[in-house]
Amino acid sequence: MIFVIIGMAIATMVPRFLPALVVDKWTYPRWVSRGLNAIPYAALGALIFPGITTVVEGEPHVGAIAGGIAAILAILRLNVMFVLIGAIGTVYLLTL
Repeated sequence: MIFVIIGMAIATMVPRFLPALVVDKWTYPRWVSRGLNAIPYAALGALIFPGITTVVEGEPHVGAIAGGIAAILAILRLNVMFVLIGAIGTVYLLTL
């Protein structure tokens, strides 16, 4: 039984540590680097978008408007706190 646990630990650790050890040693083509740099933004969008559409059940437009306001405030390079307050305030005002 202990060998199964050790084997499972090794099997899950190798794919996690291997990229961290190798990523600095390899040189990627420019198009690969651009794709890898876009991953955090894609992941952030995948995490945020479902929440935006379900902010008020049955009224996805409220979340869409608040998300649009947050995007505009972020494009204006406001502090993250102001972006959050703007989005929350928009939802609050639209649900009164």
